[in-house]
Amino acid sequence: MRPSILRRLFRRVASTAVLGLLAATLSTTAAAQPAAAAGGLQQITGFGSNPGNLQMYAYTPAGLPANAPLVVALHGCTQTANAYYTNSGWPKFADEWGFAVVFPQTTSANNSLSCFGWFDPAEDTRGRGEAASVVQMVEYAKQTYGSDGRRVYVTGLSAGGGMTADLLAAYPDVFAGGSVASGLPAQCATSQAAASGCQTGPQKLTPAQWGDKVRAAHPGYTGPWPRVAIWQGTADYTVYPANATALRDQWTDVWGIGQTPASTDALPGNTTRSIYNDASGRPAVETYSVSGMGHGLPVNPGTGAQQCGTTAAYFLNAVCSTYYTGVFWGLDGGAPGGGGDGLPAPTGLTVIGTTDTTASLSWNAVPGASSYAVLRNGTKVASPTAGAYTDTGLTAGTAYRYTVAAVDASGGAGAASVQVTATTTGGSAPATCYSATNYAHVTAGRAHTSGGYAYANGSNQNMGLYNVFVTHTLKESPAGYFVIADGGCATG
Repeated sequence: MRPSILRRLFRRVASTAVLGLLAATLSTTAAAQPAAAAGGLQQITGFGSNPGNLQMYAYTPAGLPANAPLVVALHGCTQTANAYYTNSGWPKFADEWGFAVVFPQTTSANNSLSCFGWFDPAEDTRGRGEAASVVQMVEYAKQTYGSDGRRVYVTGLSAGGGMTADLLAAYPDVFAGGSVASGLPAQCATSQAAASGCQTGPQKLTPAQWGDKVRAAHPGYTGPWPRVAIWQGTADYTVYPANATALRDQWTDVWGIGQTPASTDALPGNTTRSIYNDASGRPAVETYSVSGMGHGLPVNPGTGAQQCGTTAAYFLNAVCSTYYTGVFWGLDGGAPGGGGDGLPAPTGLTVIGTTDTTASLSWNAVPGASSYAVLRNGTKVASPTAGAYTDTGLTAGTAYRYTVAAVDASGGAGAASVQVTATTTGGSAPATCYSATNYAHVTAGRAHTSGGYAYANGSNQNMGLYNVFVTHTLKESPAGYFVIADGGCATG
């Protein structure tokens, strides 16, 4: 038997125990069945080489204009594309606002519970498996429906939410925004053995460590990051609320903004929205906490402008999450995040020098910019008019995170640049060295994992496979910043 077939069989058998939490309370009536082409939902074949063995379904409203947005909607375990089409509310707003919706479907041929493989590097990483199949569906929609490649969004529930986060990390050049409902942080688990642990309580990582998992998914990426909405019920005991906190930490760090919301407000269905703004003051990350709701996608049946969906297994009556997600993305005709179109993100942000108390930055000029907003650790610290700035009054031996956004003559800031880290020199605390296996380094909080590999915290250096057989010496200086020092570790 071919190795690929053996791996597929292993995933089908082992996943039942590992992913049972995601479907433990489903009734037999919710068991996965082939999706019917109900109403306007149509199955699409021949959309690509389909390395992830997925099925593609799509809904395209009548009179869909060229260059319309595209939404990709991923179902949860034991569900189907048809269930998501029928109950989520996306067709209503596709009709009202004018965009196409693609509903990928996985089956028991991939996973015994029909879960997307959010925990499997063979399925959820760039260019591989199910993730690559979803991107092929996007390309098909762009070619066939004329979808605007700059306005492609992805949303998902539960395992589909975990895959959504992985897709946003692996393909930030494809997706302008995402929405994770009762889901998991990107690359929370990289094996089936670790999947259930993520569901009940993800690793206690710092925001930077969570952000590193995203940055490692597409190394070298310098473009804008997706805007991310996070939906979570406070009484979810299948995918615990700690995952929403980890998702918030992960994506605010990627954006280079802090974990304190710029504002909070109350929405229908006992829902609290917290908004985390980018450098221009536009929402980059939003969290929606639904008090008392269990595991599922919030819907709110009715004919009101802000109502949608149908209640069913794991479609829970609270608030129309689809409406608020669509507005957040700008599908209603507003700008993404609620602001203006803005200037493009500055490129080439570089740390050109540090001292004990200063960090000097430079970046490429943006046409039309009258000034720039410089953010240190998510807080604006300066508004220089040229593509360079020296930050002063810093603490010796300390790491600082910076992003820059261009500002136009009216005061509107554009998209933020890629984040860079500057570490000041000096500091009285001597370096500390640790020699241990990669497994021990991760367990002790000196390193983290992504895609089956261990990475040093701070420097993000690849340490090799995450196991007990590979040993490295790590040097810590300043606190929390580790570099590989196998050739010798001076502690002075």
